[in-house]
Parts: sequence; structure tokens; C-alpha cells
Amino acid sequence: MRMTVIGTGYVGTVHAACMADIGHEVLGVDADADRISSLATGRAPFRESGLDDFLARTVASGRLRFTTSLAEAAAFARTHFICVGTPQRPGGEAADLRHVDAVADGLARHLRPGSLVVGKSTVPVGTAARLGRRLAAPVPDAEVAWNPEFLREGSAVQDFMRPERIVVGVASARAEAVLRKLYAPLLRAGVTFFSTDPATAELVKAAANSFLATKISFINAMAEVCDAAGADVRMLASAVGADSRIGDRFLDPGLGFGGSCFPKDIRAFAARAEEIGAGEAVAFLHEVDRINTRQRERTVSRARRLVGGSFDGRRIAVLGASFKPGSDDVRDSPALAVAESVRKEGATVRVHDPQALDNARAARPDLAYALDIPKACEHADLLLHLTPWPEYRRIDPAALAPVVRHPVLLDARNCLDDRPWRAAGWTLHALAHPTGGTS
Repeated sequence: MRMTVIGTGYVGTVHAACMADIGHEVLGVDADADRISSLATGRAPFRESGLDDFLARTVASGRLRFTTSLAEAAAFARTHFICVGTPQRPGGEAADLRHVDAVADGLARHLRPGSLVVGKSTVPVGTAARLGRRLAAPVPDAEVAWNPEFLREGSAVQDFMRPERIVVGVASARAEAVLRKLYAPLLRAGVTFFSTDPATAELVKAAANSFLATKISFINAMAEVCDAAGADVRMLASAVGADSRIGDRFLDPGLGFGGSCFPKDIRAFAARAEEIGAGEAVAFLHEVDRINTRQRERTVSRARRLVGGSFDGRRIAVLGASFKPGSDDVRDSPALAVAESVRKEGATVRVHDPQALDNARAARPDLAYALDIPKACEHADLLLHLTPWPEYRRIDPAALAPVVRHPVLLDARNCLDDRPWRAAGWTLHALAHPTGGTS
């Protein structure tokens, strides 16, 4: 089948490359001409495991091409996926839908009869219905459906090729048939297919992200209670997670969540619920957000105590800049937020990250950066472990000890094995430990 993908950011690029890989003819569209030029050579504008291989293969095959023209896109196909960003609205918490609306308006001038516009962007409930009304005047028989994405940065290609479920929100049997045909190779492999109305499909993504964010903030709230009670939240998390009704995934106490999805999505969900008169039902999401932000403040506070109560004149080494391992994305990164807070209090901060240094420099130019771990740790008074990259679990503490001024480590992700660190003379503090000391 022929289809277009409008917006070649993270979701759009993965969607376009993977759809082409399973056999479709795909035209990717973006207003950024430099990005389109790069993609046309088979190179992704960001790091994602396996994606460059998919791009190179599908571009070389001719099944994937790119353009900046919506008119060309409308002439190429009758099925169009909208994959543009929906950031938080400036000065508020609701989603900013300017890019989604701009794509809809641009397409409307060129759409052919019988076209299907499929949203993948994360949007407030009711967006599909609103876009449907927006397209009805210029293109009476055009349809709008919603097909939320569930891609995780670092494993997005795998998530597309072996998804846990596919959700589509449609208003007609025709739209459902088109989407079933598009996803046929995955459905033949046994992937569960949920066909529902557009509003429910929009809410599935909001509900899923809100539930996962709540689970993370819940265990961090328990960490605060354990801290006050002198209890061990890591043991608590293990015992609670052993309950099959709860499960142990996302019960990792520590610095909390960040990135381009969870923070802005839960805020947008709460804002939209207020608009439709259901604000009280999701009022707890405001506390979920506050707990998450408080984890960053707790990390800074713990670090401050470890250097004697003030960061003035202190050298702080930071391990991690991306919001999660396996990604070079630094949007709303807890690691960078902590590093910047420490710098603002007078410390000299040097950051290391295996993949995200270029993006980190662009986002936080006032911080210093190092290409290797020893350089980042040189003469440090404190080492902060803020992004749980596998590389950091492979550090040789004995080799690193002579590099620093004081062998003190705060593990804000609670995932380092303290035994080799203690054996090498380090004092290891864990954010989730009740006393902040070694376990």
C-alpha cells in the first residue's frame, strides 16, 4: 500500500522506516529541509538502536522516500499518518496542537477524495473529532482516525516490529479495513488488534502513560516514607512487586521520570480533563507530577549535604545526561536538571554521557562536558550517578578512586553494586536508602 508519514521526528521516522520495511511504499514529509536531506541518505537525525539499518535498507529499496511538500504527499497516497510533536503549551499545561492543526490545514488544500488521515501524535481526547470537522468542509468524504504509538526510546524499532498491541480509533468499517491491511504483516504474527472509537483510542495513550508515571511516583513517595521511618524502600519495592497483581516493573525508586512524553502527557491529560468537566477524576496526576519533581530536589539536597552543606568551590562529576539509557534525548532530563541546579549553587560540574553530549551541550551550554569517565571525574569532590547506562555499571571503582579528590558517590538511580565500590575505598550513598549511606 501507499502511505505518507507527516512529521519525521522520533515517532515519524521510526514509523516510516518500519512501515516501509514490512512492505509498504512510504513518503516521509517534513518542513525541515535539512532533516529531509539527511533522511534521504538513510541517516536518522537521532540515535535509536537499529533504526539506521532500517532507513538505509528501505531508502535503498525505493520503498521509502522523503519530501517537504504536502501537495506531493496528497498526490502520492490516500492514507496519511500525522506524527508531529505536541509539546506543552507555553505558559500552561495543556498540549500545544499548533503543529497538528497546521498539518491538517495544509493537507486539506490537497487531499484527494476518500482520503484517510490517521493521527499518531499524543493528543487530548476529542482531537480526532475536531480535525474531522475541520476537514469536512474542504474534503467532505475525508475521514480521521487515531492510532496511538507506544514506542519506547531505545527499543522503538523492536516495539514497532513486535508490539504488545495495536490500537485504532475509527468511525467507519472502511477506515478499520485500511488500517488492518496496513498492519497485516504484524497481525498475521498474532499481535492483538483493538478497534474502537477515536476518543477511546486517544485516551488509551493518555491513560497508559499516566498509569506508568503514577507507578514510578508511587514508589518514590514510598521512598520518602521509608526515609522518615528508617525503612528500606528497595526491599519494600521487591516485596510489593512480587504480588502478581502489581508486578515489579517501574517500581524502581530513584531520580524519577523525564523525557518528552510522561511529564508533558500527564499535564496535558489533567488539563484536558478539567476542560471537559472531569478534572477531579485525575486530580491525583498533579501530585504524581509534584512527587517526580521533588525527586530532583531531594537529589540536589542529598548531594549538598555530602559536600558539607554548600556547593561553592566544589567539583561535581555527573554520570549521565540523557533522560534514560539507550537514547541521546535530553528533553526534560532529570540528570541535566540536577546538574544545572548544582552548577547554579556554585559548583564546577563536568558531565559524561555515552551518547547525549552534543544534545546536552546545546540544551545546557553552561555545564562542562567530558568525552570519557576519568576526565569527567578528575579532582571531583562528589560523583553523581544520574542516568543508569550499562557503561556505568562496568566502571572499575579501584581505577577511578585515584582520579577523584574524594571517593564519594551518590547513586541516584539505586542500581550500582555497592560491594566493589566499598572494597575500593569509596563511600556509596543511595538516594533510596533511609540513611543515605552504604547498604
